[in-house]
Amino acid sequence: MPQQPMSTTLGRAAAVGPFFSVRTQSGAPRPQGFLPFAEVYREGVSPALSRRVEAVATRLGTAERRVAASLVHQGLAGRLWSIALGPAVLAREVPDLGSDALWWHPDRSTPDELWLPAPTALTTASDEELTTRLAEAVLHHHLVPLHRAVSAVSPVSPRLLWGNAASALVGTLRVLHGWCAGNGHREAAERAVALTASLLDTAPLRDTGTFDPVTPAFSRNSCCLYYRVPGGGLCGDCVLRHVER
Repeated sequence: MPQQPMSTTLGRAAAVGPFFSVRTQSGAPRPQGFLPFAEVYREGVSPALSRRVEAVATRLGTAERRVAASLVHQGLAGRLWSIALGPAVLAREVPDLGSDALWWHPDRSTPDELWLPAPTALTTASDEELTTRLAEAVLHHHLVPLHRAVSAVSPVSPRLLWGNAASALVGTLRVLHGWCAGNGHREAAERAVALTASLLDTAPLRDTGTFDPVTPAFSRNSCCLYYRVPGGGLCGDCVLRHVER
């Protein structure tokens, strides 16, 4: 059983940075524009997700819809990993992020676009179970259906999208690990690396790249397509950094 309210745990994780923050006002009327992720994941093209992709394409100045779709996917993956991994590392608790429980506002940016109106924790008895709970909360409840939803909006390589998911996870780890190390939470920093390594060894993230737990760093086997944005370049973990030109 949780030792403290899940909203308190989420508030503690929010101290790491805005990506780790989620609105948790319980009992409030539904804020205008928010919708449960379950609506985004319904069969067919999601109007909300399509609108987000179009807005990102316009903001980045790209006419390639798949580029914007990839970057929207990676951004959402990063947010989902952050609000789950933070509490897992700092309090050994994983929030229940069921697609009906977590809400999204496609027209807002971090950290105001996510809302968890009734935060509760998934039952966790040991550190070993945290990987299973994280996979349930993020991979199964979100990244698998998000993969389908993004592909319906614009055809994107499945290998690329799972590479995005893995890259977003390691990006989350690097921020969290740095915060833990800088604030004297050595055990939490070690737990963050261990959980990330376990998740990267879980299908469908397995074989998306090479993880160095010492740095920690990641070298992915795919590219998010950011280099195709006008003025963009190669990300630090991009496979194209290692391809002979």
